[in-house]
Amino acid sequence: MCASRAEIGVEKEAFPWDRGICDAHCHPTDTVASQENVPRMKARALVIMSTRGEDQDLVRQFANRYGVQPDTLHTLWHRGDHPVLTQIVPSFGWHPWFSYQIFDDSTPFLPGTEHLDAVRHYKAVLSPSPDDKFVSSLPDPRPLSEFLDQLRGSLKSFPFALVGEVGIDRSFKLPTHWSPSDQAKRKEGLTPGGREGRQLTPYRVQIDHQRKIMKAQLHLAGELERPVSVHGVAAHGIVFETLQETWQSYERTILSKREQKRRSSAANAHARHVTPDHKTADGVSAPKPYPPRICLHSYSGPVDTLKQYLDPSVPAAVYFSFSRLVNFSRRSDKAFNVVRAVPNHRILIESDLHGAGEEMDDLLEDVTRLICEIKGWSLVDGVETLARNWRSFVFGESSFK
Repeated sequence: MCASRAEIGVEKEAFPWDRGICDAHCHPTDTVASQENVPRMKARALVIMSTRGEDQDLVRQFANRYGVQPDTLHTLWHRGDHPVLTQIVPSFGWHPWFSYQIFDDSTPFLPGTEHLDAVRHYKAVLSPSPDDKFVSSLPDPRPLSEFLDQLRGSLKSFPFALVGEVGIDRSFKLPTHWSPSDQAKRKEGLTPGGREGRQLTPYRVQIDHQRKIMKAQLHLAGELERPVSVHGVAAHGIVFETLQETWQSYERTILSKREQKRRSSAANAHARHVTPDHKTADGVSAPKPYPPRICLHSYSGPVDTLKQYLDPSVPAAVYFSFSRLVNFSRRSDKAFNVVRAVPNHRILIESDLHGAGEEMDDLLEDVTRLICEIKGWSLVDGVETLARNWRSFVFGESSFK
């Protein structure tokens, strides 16, 4: 594989920040103090994820302070040397790593059995079944209905908000409970709830439970027509199957050329496919059970899985995001081949970093340069393409025409 310009000592071409670099997936709320760095960043916009109970309100705080507003939306299209403040697009959701903390309350507690049912919940959703000592160290599980009510409220409060981070992870293991020595080594300024260097237990979250939590959030995203950011590790087939289940019976019908010609209405004369329109008893179009746009963040699956998402029958617009930290920590033929295979209008970039600031800008620049190198784009064309894709994913293709 040939070396990059930087690796052979050739001076880098100036980076066109003025064309609008946008991060499709990051976690600055994990380091709350980094909020102060946002106004000094070069990136035009950041989509910031929530993952668990401890960061839902923090994402709201970031968005209240720096969130994209209807009267500032136009600045995301700005081009030129005049400085534009970095803006935040919030994303609310529950990450698969923490899905064990939510229980399905479609079957309510029997009076007086709340603690017993919490123990039963953890023993049912974790594998292998944990011992009582470990269960006693876990937080009280939260009802799924309660979280979905909160999620709905957050999405309605922020009309541009996404749903995420959601997904499935077959590799993740729960960390041990906090020991006195672990507590003594904790770094100040980190948001609680993360691993923070703790040893790992043998316990994993059952895949069926992860799927249940993911699908509940996907259905809400469909109802409110919000895009979704999806996590998938060692589970690319399962993630696709879970998403596919949400759009079952909504698959597009691909029209033959003869059928396209036969259609006489102006609106459908040039349509190449038709998506079924399910209606309520009142004849109103029913909310769709799948999100309109999906980003597979730091996509590490094979090219074959990529092709499943790009099948013309899939009614959702699926995007693929790449990060320096996950996809290009080493130069990999697999990652390069996947990037080449992604259609130019469906590729995004991200930092996936846990703090805002200069390092986040550097990661976004690095991954952009790599994507442009792999795709054979000039930097200006590449940055403009990636910015256009980001706007299409976040706001919808018609929002900036």
